[in-house]
Amino acid sequence: GVAAPNPLSNPGLVSDCAVLMHAKDTLRGTASLNWDSGRAIASWEGVTVGGSPKRVEKVELAYRGLNGTLPSSIGNLSKLTTLYLHHNELTGGIPASYGNLANLQSINLGTNRLTGRIPSTFSNLTNLRRLMLYHNQLDGDIPSLARLVKLTYLNLIGNKLTGGIPTELGDLSELSDIRLGLNPLGGTIPSSLSRLSKLHSLYLRSSQLTGAIPSWIGNLRDMRSINFIGNELTGEIPAEWANLSKLERLQLGANDLDGGIPSFIGNLSNLTEIDIAGNKLSGEIPASIGNLSNLKMLHVGWNWELSGSLPSSMSRLLKLENLNVGRTKISGGMPAWVGNLSALKIIVFRGVPLNSGFPSQLRNLSKLEVIDLNGARLSGSIPEWLGSLSHLKTIDLSYNQLNGTIPSSLGSLSKLTRLYLHRNKLNGTIPSELGNLSNLEYDGFDLSHNELSGDIPSQLFNIRRLDLSHNELSGIPSRLGSNLVSYLDLQCNDLSGGIPSSLGNLSNLTYLDLAGNELSGIPSSLGNLSNLRVLALNDNAFPQGTTIPSGIRNLTKLQEFYFGPKSLSPGCGD
Repeated sequence: GVAAPNPLSNPGLVSDCAVLMHAKDTLRGTASLNWDSGRAIASWEGVTVGGSPKRVEKVELAYRGLNGTLPSSIGNLSKLTTLYLHHNELTGGIPASYGNLANLQSINLGTNRLTGRIPSTFSNLTNLRRLMLYHNQLDGDIPSLARLVKLTYLNLIGNKLTGGIPTELGDLSELSDIRLGLNPLGGTIPSSLSRLSKLHSLYLRSSQLTGAIPSWIGNLRDMRSINFIGNELTGEIPAEWANLSKLERLQLGANDLDGGIPSFIGNLSNLTEIDIAGNKLSGEIPASIGNLSNLKMLHVGWNWELSGSLPSSMSRLLKLENLNVGRTKISGGMPAWVGNLSALKIIVFRGVPLNSGFPSQLRNLSKLEVIDLNGARLSGSIPEWLGSLSHLKTIDLSYNQLNGTIPSSLGSLSKLTRLYLHRNKLNGTIPSELGNLSNLEYDGFDLSHNELSGDIPSQLFNIRRLDLSHNELSGIPSRLGSNLVSYLDLQCNDLSGGIPSSLGNLSNLTYLDLAGNELSGIPSSLGNLSNLRVLALNDNAFPQGTTIPSGIRNLTKLQEFYFGPKSLSPGCGD
């Protein structure tokens, strides 16, 4: 008995060793575990022995790359209090035998690939305090947990569970944290939960819940976090919620709530996040919101009837990091005091008419990561100082009336993942410095529908999706290597003469649109573009009788090829 010392005097530990050795290969899959009958069990990875006489009390093997299945024999570890196998790649179902673990206090099987139902035998785990099965593919109803009277934490987020929220959860008086979101549960929020006086967190995001938003939540005085985002809840934000003095996170976005934003919200002094976006709220933002000195996020966007100007009291929200008022009827422009909110990282005024030049109050907000002023009726030019906001990840200035040139300073924004400047009146040449933006997302760059002119800088051809359509560009570089660009849209520009043979070097191209220009010759090098799926050459100035090089006809991946004379009404209107 190397694994279990004094085997004759402790048969229970010998049994535990045998159980784990039997379970080892099933559990680990192709991962390694040092469990071995020739090694003392006290040194086995993830195994904790305790008590008198000594028994296996804990198995903790999170983040180990285990890719086997759950061994049913684990259900024989009769003194087990903790089973942590989260963040692995385990598949298959949860064995019913785990319901035999009468001493189990905490089980975490989260973030695996487990399937099937939650075993009904879990109703026998009467000592369980924490039940965590989040981010798997479990389905069916949530089984009866009525006997789990010690349960404090229930996390079943991100499965495929149906059948509604069990009303009997309201009988588990120790429950303080319920997380059932990201499941297609359906049904309403049961009023039985109003009995859970210790409840401080209720996460029911995207659970297909219907019915009125419950007023009785106002009686749960310990409530700190409410997340009902992405359901179909109706009604007004209940007046009874004025009692939730400990509330820190209020997340009710993407529901069907109506009425106004209640002024009592400004008395909930611990609030750090308010997300009530995407509802049918109307009226004005109450001035009392300026009292929330801890507020980091205010997201009221996509409430199409929210109106009035931003209350000046909001100038006191010095911890605010995220301000989103997009797609509302907020008026009065962007107040000057926004420039004093030095913690701001995200500012969204999408579709809110600012009727101004580019807002200079953003200049000193050095922590900005996202500027979304899409469709904000901006005019004038983009300032050079925008390129000094070095933390910027997203700039969306599309659908405005901006003119002048694109500042070359934007090329120094090394963290930029999205630059959207399309649908403006920007002119002049494209700065070559934009080619330095190496972190752009695939769909993260769009300069189309402007008045940009001159030659396209060769540096831009390392941007994977390059949409420069509907401009006045006149030149493609004559020297191009095998650049990263895979999608190139140059339709409706002022390109003339022969198509440069250099385009044939762009070996990653899958999409090439040169339609609606004045091009007159097709180089054979286009036949080198072996990944090309779409090629549009229509509506150009090719002479009658122009032949298509044989190499193009032999492109095996080509699915769409457009070639034809200039039509009477080429599709280059805006």
